[in-house]
Amino acid sequence: MFDTFSKIGVIGAGSMGSNMAMLFVENGFEVSIFDVKPANIDNLQSLFDSPESGLAKELHARVRSFKEYAPFIQSLGGKDTPKLLVFSIPHGGAADKVIADIRGWLGEGDIILDGGNEWYENAERRQRELQPHGIAYLSMGVSGGYQSARRGPSISPSGDRRALDKVMPLLERFAAKDAKTGQPCVANLGPAGCGHYVKMVHNGIEQGILGIVNEAWELLYKCLHYSLDDISGIFAKWNEDGELRRNFLVEIGAEICGRHHPNGPPSHVVNEVQDKVVQDADDSEGTGIWSVMEAAKRHVSAPTIASAHFFRIASSDRAQRLQVVENLGEDIGAARKQHLDEAARTGFVENLRLAVYCACLASFAQGLNLIARASNDEGWGVDLASCLRIWREGCIIRSEYIADLLQPVLEQERGVTNILTLKPVGEEIRRTLPHLRKVVGLAYEWNAHIPTLSASVEYFKYCAGKHLPSQFMEAELDYFGAHNYDLKSEGAGEVKKGKHHFEWKPA
Repeated sequence: MFDTFSKIGVIGAGSMGSNMAMLFVENGFEVSIFDVKPANIDNLQSLFDSPESGLAKELHARVRSFKEYAPFIQSLGGKDTPKLLVFSIPHGGAADKVIADIRGWLGEGDIILDGGNEWYENAERRQRELQPHGIAYLSMGVSGGYQSARRGPSISPSGDRRALDKVMPLLERFAAKDAKTGQPCVANLGPAGCGHYVKMVHNGIEQGILGIVNEAWELLYKCLHYSLDDISGIFAKWNEDGELRRNFLVEIGAEICGRHHPNGPPSHVVNEVQDKVVQDADDSEGTGIWSVMEAAKRHVSAPTIASAHFFRIASSDRAQRLQVVENLGEDIGAARKQHLDEAARTGFVENLRLAVYCACLASFAQGLNLIARASNDEGWGVDLASCLRIWREGCIIRSEYIADLLQPVLEQERGVTNILTLKPVGEEIRRTLPHLRKVVGLAYEWNAHIPTLSASVEYFKYCAGKHLPSQFMEAELDYFGAHNYDLKSEGAGEVKKGKHHFEWKPA
């Protein structure tokens, strides 16, 4: 299996890179790891030695760390030996700088697996630049966070087919395994940069679900004043069975709500966490921003994903937000505590469970529609069923019930571009949307923060609207801009400028 490569060079010794290095070592490889930050290399030994790493002492000798490129490359066989390199570095200019620094040592037969959250067009540019020299640069999404990097992530590679054929046996060994089938959660998704694109959209779906679960938490904690330990139990029950079965973000929500400080007075860690998400605002993470941009650019409606993103942006500058609170008053943004009897509380929790599921379907539908549109635009041929298969384990959007719903129908309906046209999906939405409506209605009364839940209701409403008020908007556009319109009597219409203009008011 490993005739082509017996050594792997990892560039980037942060949390993802160092944990992947341990995973590679346990799967029979010798690993050389390099980082431009000497401190990251200095910290490796203590990381490998820690009991939490789980790395057997006898395997430590199979990992070599370097602070300079020359000995790092030499440890992999030098310039004339085909090398397998894994990038685990920030998106953008970092990868270009690394390639420039090691370019003199790269040659025919070398393969670079870029496992960072890279913008797909950057990946495609590097592929074009390196391919004429026999160097394969593979676009490789890696999901699941540093825990999955250690135990087995979900992997979405793309690029040169011959190079992918060489490394797929390795990736299949490293990847997470589906608990039901034992299949590795990795697939060759196609050419060019579609691997990074699928990972980007995965993160967009993740962003939507994070918002949904976040809003459910506030409704339970701040509005119904359930204790955190009780919410831990509620989430754990949701995760055990039913529509939210093995939903990763619900599962870890249960762990977070139940986590007490190991030392000191009884308290919960989550209560000390400041209410801001900054990774979209400090440019350390690009995938959420890109997902929203791509949805707009490719004309795919994705309000659940976008609303979650804009909520995070609003949360990020807490100091400025406190100034707005002072200006507008605390009542505008404060969730209100409710006093319901036990039967009403129990009923609301069940409605909330199904509301969360229904909104998660919205996030999945929006993300998959975006992948389908981009795949058609770019000629990638990405199989949506394969996306669901590799998302079954080792990734943040793992949700077994939803995968069981979507994967079989997508295997039958290949080429679909709108998930909402699939009959099994329609049946689920019709069944659970009344619960989402109830939750949103009460949440408005209680002044809870529900950007993604409410956006999901509106998404289903306007996507299923036979007669939308946009006819009035079209008329106004024609009034001041002579944008033209089509007539109702002319059929369903096309996505193109209309044929008619009315002179509402002479210039």
